[in-house]
Amino acid sequence: MRWSPRARRWRLEVPWGEAPRLTVPQGTSRAGIERVLEEQRLWIEDQRRRQVPRLCLDPSTVCETQARRAAREIVSTLAQEEAAHVGVAYRRIRIGGQRTVWGSCSPRGTLSFNWRLVLAPVEVLDYVVVHELCHLRVPNHSRRFWALVEQHRPHWRLQRGWLRDYGPELLAFRPHT
Repeated sequence: MRWSPRARRWRLEVPWGEAPRLTVPQGTSRAGIERVLEEQRLWIEDQRRRQVPRLCLDPSTVCETQARRAAREIVSTLAQEEAAHVGVAYRRIRIGGQRTVWGSCSPRGTLSFNWRLVLAPVEVLDYVVVHELCHLRVPNHSRRFWALVEQHRPHWRLQRGWLRDYGPELLAFRPHT
């Protein structure tokens, strides 16, 4: 639980394998916090029940450094090939360890990708790369953007579905150091 001076309303998360997190506006009373937690108790329990490991990832068999290298190589190759098809040019590629996103695109043309994508099916990684390249043409998630994604990856919904189903587990994955 944490109070935030920037929060306008409460936000409740149940990160994969971690305790629930409640963020509330500064000044929220303890009674208000208890009320939110009691009202959301069943939802929290449901979220925890859904957190059944399905990817069978073994932290002792994954080296983050090697996975980052592999991600850079695969993402760079895909981005180079697909940029021409989408009709865009990017400035650089960054591989990071983001906690909540798979990729992002800066206004200056930097494409950032989560190294954990290398642990997903290659079709999913490919979709995320094309998704971010499309943002260089359409910097939002409008109908025009999704039509562009559809033009380049007609089955993108399957990959997005995989990320919705397995993504939280993959984002929570931490290899042994």
